[in-house]
Amino acid sequence: MPSNNLPLPKYHQIYLVLREQLQEGRFADGLPGEFALMQQFSVARVTVRRALELLEGEGMISREPGRGTRPVLSAPPSEGVGADGESSRAHLTGLLENLVSMGLRTSVKVLDVETVTASRAVAGALQIAVGDSVQKAVRVRSTKEGPLSHITTYVPAYIARQFGRRELARKPILVLLEESGVKVGRAHQTISAKLADAVVARHLDISVGSALLAVRRLIYDDQERPVQWLHGLYRPDRYEYEMQLSRVGSIDAKVWVSKELSAQFH
Repeated sequence: MPSNNLPLPKYHQIYLVLREQLQEGRFADGLPGEFALMQQFSVARVTVRRALELLEGEGMISREPGRGTRPVLSAPPSEGVGADGESSRAHLTGLLENLVSMGLRTSVKVLDVETVTASRAVAGALQIAVGDSVQKAVRVRSTKEGPLSHITTYVPAYIARQFGRRELARKPILVLLEESGVKVGRAHQTISAKLADAVVARHLDISVGSALLAVRRLIYDDQERPVQWLHGLYRPDRYEYEMQLSRVGSIDAKVWVSKELSAQFH
């Protein structure tokens, strides 16, 4: 049985982690070799090969002798743009205040800040050209109980030139955006679940394959221009997300709408 108590064999856990990373476009230049994967997941070669066979069977990778293992490219998913425009928008006021409050009440460790070229997924989300410069920042946020979240943010370089590692270690990034002259307008957020890979597991002090809350958040300015794309992975034992819902509409067509957004962490 796996040490993290998931009722899945180790090869299937590795398959799930690699599948998520492939879907995120993490291996544009090819997957790590079998030996590198053996070291990353601390498993035997046969375990890695079974995981790769599952991915190949789904048509997600191509394995060719002498050329290594490469992803089978597909169109990137659209992020943060609702088909019905206004109706898909989240009110940002409460969410913004809550996120800033979280930033002020937790500590942060900046793991990496660098200027990179935008991938297809990042360019599509931020509505810029593939290859344009963006600031990629990776941080771990913690409470007094320990690490809470592993967060990666992408900000267009023309905005991010106003702040760097030192500022990101001191202030929430939304505050830095506003101090850079950005007038924040709205946010589009999705919440799902992901499994921790070896890197994230180490920083969050959990086992590889542990379940995490996955947050994708796209921030727009008041001119409807995307200014920040965030990928957050949260420990579910230290973070929970709450929404208060109200019913609106006529008696025969009432729907639930969110009234407030809040996050609790411990």
